[in-house]
Amino acid sequence: MAPPLRFLLRPLALAASLTALFAAATAQAQSDPATLPAVTVRSGAATASGEVSGFVDQPLSSAPLSAILIGSDTIAETGARGLRDLYRLDSSVSDAYNAVGYYDYASVRGFVLDHSYNYRREGLPISAETSLPIDHLERVELLKGTSGIQAGTSAPGGLFNAVVKRPTATPLRRARTEVNSEGNALAHLDLSNRLADGDLGYRLNVLGERLNTEAPGTEGWRGLLALAMDARLSRDSLLEAEFELSRRRQATVPGLSLLGDSLPPADASLNINTQPWSQPTDFRNFSGSLRFTQAINERWNWQAQAGWQSLDTNDFLAYPYGCWDAGSSTYYADRYCPDGGFDLYDFRSLGEERRSTAVQWRLNGQFDTGSVGHKLSTGVLFNRFTLRGQPQADNNAPVGTGNLFTLPAFAPLPDFTDPFVNRTERSTELFATDVIQWTPALQTWIGLRHTRLDRQSVRTDGSRATDHTQNFTTPWLALAYKIDAARTAYASWGEGVESEVAAGRARYSNANQALPTLKSEQWEVGLKSDDGRSRWQITVFDIARPVSGDRLNDPAGCDDGTPGSCTRVIDGEARHRGLELGGGRTAGLWRYDASVTWLDAKRQGSTLNPALNGRRVTNVPRWVLRANIVRAIESVPGLRLGAHVSHEGRRAIVPDNSLTLPSWTRVDATLRYDTRLQGRAASWTIGVHNLFDRRYFQESPFQYEHIYLFPGASRTLRVALETDF
Repeated sequence: MAPPLRFLLRPLALAASLTALFAAATAQAQSDPATLPAVTVRSGAATASGEVSGFVDQPLSSAPLSAILIGSDTIAETGARGLRDLYRLDSSVSDAYNAVGYYDYASVRGFVLDHSYNYRREGLPISAETSLPIDHLERVELLKGTSGIQAGTSAPGGLFNAVVKRPTATPLRRARTEVNSEGNALAHLDLSNRLADGDLGYRLNVLGERLNTEAPGTEGWRGLLALAMDARLSRDSLLEAEFELSRRRQATVPGLSLLGDSLPPADASLNINTQPWSQPTDFRNFSGSLRFTQAINERWNWQAQAGWQSLDTNDFLAYPYGCWDAGSSTYYADRYCPDGGFDLYDFRSLGEERRSTAVQWRLNGQFDTGSVGHKLSTGVLFNRFTLRGQPQADNNAPVGTGNLFTLPAFAPLPDFTDPFVNRTERSTELFATDVIQWTPALQTWIGLRHTRLDRQSVRTDGSRATDHTQNFTTPWLALAYKIDAARTAYASWGEGVESEVAAGRARYSNANQALPTLKSEQWEVGLKSDDGRSRWQITVFDIARPVSGDRLNDPAGCDDGTPGSCTRVIDGEARHRGLELGGGRTAGLWRYDASVTWLDAKRQGSTLNPALNGRRVTNVPRWVLRANIVRAIESVPGLRLGAHVSHEGRRAIVPDNSLTLPSWTRVDATLRYDTRLQGRAASWTIGVHNLFDRRYFQESPFQYEHIYLFPGASRTLRVALETDF
């Protein structure tokens, strides 16, 4: 299906308007000498600080926290299309429900990130319940661990921040094309220039891609148009603006499941969503932001920033769920029958609308109190999010009983009778951070964020309405000691917050009431070294996160047919303790980046289900290894050989740990040649994903009371050419 004309015209009209605005603003500033730093491209590989840390202009190499930056060069070289393709670059991150054609799920330090609260764009909150492109990003930042000082509410695993490509100091015209053995074909233009004697700059990214995988029925397409601009309005004032418009249409491949107590074939070409009436899921994303920075003097500045996001989704899926085994008179609620049978359902959710608006003001500066130096940042963030939809087709009755090996065609059941839950959420967050320099070697880091949260929800039929307000404060403390020019030792403590309301269902005695604030707590101790050529880090962490559950008030069970039959309560915690080792070398013939994570993720303190205490959390491997090695070939200047190794250990498939998923190891290989075409810089890349064509299940999420199994992709060849013109 070709992209609609309005999809192409809408961003062009906005681009023209922004260009006129910036040109007019710049006209009066051309004669003013600049005192703010020059506007240049920010390379992820060379950037010493990350916005995701929450502390302004602080080098990550000596910061008392764990974070990684993945630059645009790495994104292009690895052939990454979405966040899920970057998980293989760090051992603390793994998959958490990553179906072909759907949006990305991430597990960091064993906790699944929340799509509503754990993602940022240019430092402002966004929703990740869509297909987020990364081709136009300068870098992706990942903070590992609790993020109470960076975000008002968030799951404790980590925080992703996307930083877009900004105008370059010199003209840029770059084209990238790529094809692979599954029929994917990509074309990408990256253009940048400076006008008005350098005071006005732009960066334009345009992309189109034909999508396909080895699973039948997954043909689709995606498109991206992204524009970033900056204008120096005076010698002390800088205005930056950027927006993106993207769309993706591709059918979703549902996860497989157990055949009774056995694993099915680890075959990525199996697709249950191939009914005659199956349709592609359609994601549309329009996002943007404005940022104004005003210098007060050499040590102080203030910044105002506004961001918005508009997501529209049409979600379709023919999905399997449970089955009745007539031979044993058994209903398998969380898996397939032993013979591969399952009940097939017709799910359709049309016209989902997610709207986000965020406005932030902050003051940044430095001052001294005697011999003690301070780097202070303080501000306020206002955020509003709405979710609107219409009744869904997600009926109790299946369209038929299918089988993994012989899937017949069924008549559709598009009855839109399941109410959609509309949500409105507002938050106001006050924050302050201070980095105190006691001596040249000793620093303390202090952060505090206070959040007021207002949430309302109601189903489209007017039922199950909830309305609540909560206030909470999340502190963060750290001590950092610089042993020498390269090495830093640190210890930190912080909290993260999540909020939960008992659903407005008849079964709950506390329906519509907020549970006590769910506060996660993290301790972290680390030693890191970075001399500019090589780096390494050792980190030990301990995270405790409260877990909620249903306490039975009626022996017959928790059911809407019996009002007040259960109460939603906090029931113990999930405790994740781990060790992370990482290191890399960026100079010399041999270059590498490697990390290892050991993670002990267990349930403890449950009184509702004591049998789970001491059990491992599902879909969390105990060991993860990632290694990327590159060797330059001296005899052929510009030629590099690369290898990537990913290993993930065994993981629990079900909460009682009675079934486990085997460990797996995958090797990828690349050959890259940097040369010149017609006097312009160019690079050829040949990559092989899953070099030895291993068949394995890469993850086993237990969600919606069901077991899912996602097989790894088979061997795939890709060829890419990137060239300046």
